[in-house]
Amino acid sequence: MRPVEPKRIGVFALQGDVSEHISAMKNAVRSLGYEYEVITIRNKDELESVNAAILPGGESTTIYRLLVNFGLYDLLKERCLDTKMPVFGTCAGMVLLAKEGDEQVRKTETRLIGLVDAKVRRNAFGRQKGSFETAVEIKGLNEPFPAVFIRAPAYEKSWGRAEVLSTFRNNIIMAKQRNVLVSAFHPELTNDIRVHELFLKMVEA
Repeated sequence: MRPVEPKRIGVFALQGDVSEHISAMKNAVRSLGYEYEVITIRNKDELESVNAAILPGGESTTIYRLLVNFGLYDLLKERCLDTKMPVFGTCAGMVLLAKEGDEQVRKTETRLIGLVDAKVRRNAFGRQKGSFETAVEIKGLNEPFPAVFIRAPAYEKSWGRAEVLSTFRNNIIMAKQRNVLVSAFHPELTNDIRVHELFLKMVEA
């Protein structure tokens, strides 16, 4: 009898808060009582082995180029579309998962993965010196979430199947579309694991 493969959630280890996402997801797994391994993704085999993936923040153009260089870009898109693998993109991940970009996206020739019916604006809240933390309301959470914004993007508009989960200063900062979850802020930089729990529940659904 063939052994059952372990269920895995992978965090792309290309740039950004990889260890923080791993720690937050492990805590969410324990909190909800699910059984998942949490691993890093650096190659095609690791991406093929996971049930869900997290695309952390960083610099979206750099992450895009690394995804292409490691042969992960097309495979990620294929897995999300063909097998409906859940993916959670934070900050730069939110940028890459949008369908439309702003002038910065065009200038840097960043090819968006295009899984969320939305138009993204990079650095919507200013550069590094404009980083801040504030409590935001998120659909599905009973209490406000302590959102950390670092050179954060935002969605200017959404359409189609995109569901807005949170807004701030008239910008969309969190959204969901089928098997895709995105946030402009960094939930992994807080001790609050509720956003990771929301994603984990999407994986289990």
